[in-house]
Parts: sequence; structure tokens; C-alpha cells
Amino acid sequence: MIAALFVETGGCYYNVPGVEPWDFSRDARKYAGPYPVIAHPPCQLWGKLARVNFSRWGGVHNYPGNDGGCFAHALACVRVFGGVLEHPAFSKAWDAYRLQKPTSSGWNECGQNEWVCEVWQSAYGHLANKKTWLFYRGAKPHELNWSKPIGTHQIGAATDVEKNATNRPLTEKRRAQRHYYSETSLCAWRVAVLSKTKQSSDDME
Repeated sequence: MIAALFVETGGCYYNVPGVEPWDFSRDARKYAGPYPVIAHPPCQLWGKLARVNFSRWGGVHNYPGNDGGCFAHALACVRVFGGVLEHPAFSKAWDAYRLQKPTSSGWNECGQNEWVCEVWQSAYGHLANKKTWLFYRGAKPHELNWSKPIGTHQIGAATDVEKNATNRPLTEKRRAQRHYYSETSLCAWRVAVLSKTKQSSDDME
């Protein structure tokens, strides 16, 4: 079995044999093992605009990094049970938890049986580049598609200049569609790799 933590209700991890999804209603912070995990902790308070948004809107719930312990729990689960954690590239969580940042293409070893990498979701069908960082614990994982095709769109709102540029923002509908396609491809990779992680973790003990 594999536990998929902090995932979208009804998303790509649902109805997948051998995968136990933990969505918002289950509160993945309560997960206590024993299966290896695929973790998608919330990222909005760790991004480049988190501090700007806090300055504008205020509120303790908007304070950068104040995610209620989601990232900390996801990281702890990966290190204890094995698995992979995913966050947008340049996430401030990497600094907060002193994780090594990817410095070269492919998997970068950053500790005993620990690896980090950067992958572009455009390589898996997303319309935007969607640079993503992964933190993995286990025996060296299989290779990903390390290509970096330039996306035709971007995530989020655009400035007036960007609205007239080739790299147009995704609409909510197209964003959801493309997110689903790229997530489905990456989901298949994660499940395939994590299905072997439990045995790898047992071998390391």
C-alpha cells in the first residue's frame, strides 16, 4: 500500500489500486504510517507571493509558512516511512527545513538514502513550465523525464504586458485540465516507484 497525503478529493490518486488517499476531510496530519507516502502539502504560504499577500491582507492564517504543520508532517512521514514530497520549485519551505536544493539535472543525493530533484511538468503535458521540486527517501529512484520544454502558457494571473505576450495565462478550466493530464502521468511514476519503496526501506534497516 501507498498513502497519498494532502491530495485533491476525487483526484488522480483515487480509485488507484494500492493507494490510500488522504484529502482535506481526512486531515493528512493525522497519518501515522505504516505505508510509504506521496505527499503534496499545501504550498500557497511558501511561495514567492506569500509575504506580499500577508502585507496586503494580514491575518495570522496568511502568515508565510503558517500551514498548520502540514509541510513538517509530510517531511517527517517521508523520512520515517519512505516516499516522495512535492512542492513548487523555489518553495521557501526548503530553506525553512534546511533541505538541499537541486543544483544539477537529475537526482541529487543530499543525505543517506535521500534525494532531491527539479522536474518540469511541461515534460508531462502541462501547458506551463510548472517547475517542481521533489524530496525523496529510499533507494535511488528511477529516472524522470528531465527535458525542459518551454510551456505556451503560465500559471496564475498576468500583467498587462504578459497578456499581450505569447506566454498567456491558463484559464481555470484549461489549468484544471492540464493539471490533471500532467498529474496523471506523474502519478503513475510516483505509484510505480513508491510500490518498491517499502521493500527498499526494509532492506535499509
